[in-house]
Amino acid sequence: MNHRHTLLSLLLVIIPVAAIPSPALATVLAQAGDATPPAASPPAVTTETKPPAQSGEVARAVFTTGIKDREPVDQVTTLSTDKDKIYFFTEIRNMSGHIIKHRWEYNGKTMAEVEFGVGGPRWRVWSTKSLLPQWTGEWKVSVVDEAGKVLSESSFSYTQAK
Repeated sequence: MNHRHTLLSLLLVIIPVAAIPSPALATVLAQAGDATPPAASPPAVTTETKPPAQSGEVARAVFTTGIKDREPVDQVTTLSTDKDKIYFFTEIRNMSGHIIKHRWEYNGKTMAEVEFGVGGPRWRVWSTKSLLPQWTGEWKVSVVDEAGKVLSESSFSYTQAK
């Protein structure tokens, strides 16, 4: 192998041919001892991309005391300390292939984060939180996409049992 072919090999390793515009590629080839320009441009590199998460939506987001047949059994905005567990149910539309997260917050502090892969055009997910009696007050769950954008926020009050 002569030095010109070695130079061409090094250039092609360092700079992928697809990254060099056609006139520049012809110049590199000519400098390496082959004055014949390429017959056609290198094939375009295509990559599969997900649709932007903004095209999807949160169709439903509710707090509930249970889930039956993948549906909330009720909808609560207030829960008393005689119950120590709550569910957050979310129905997602048009976000197949994306990741969403339930971010549970209490007094401005993140208490839990639960991630879900969205597997279809209509996807139902839920997370649960066990509660301690001293955690009374306002709770918030944010539905967040993989870019960190808040898609929905919901809150409930946890109150002392009477």
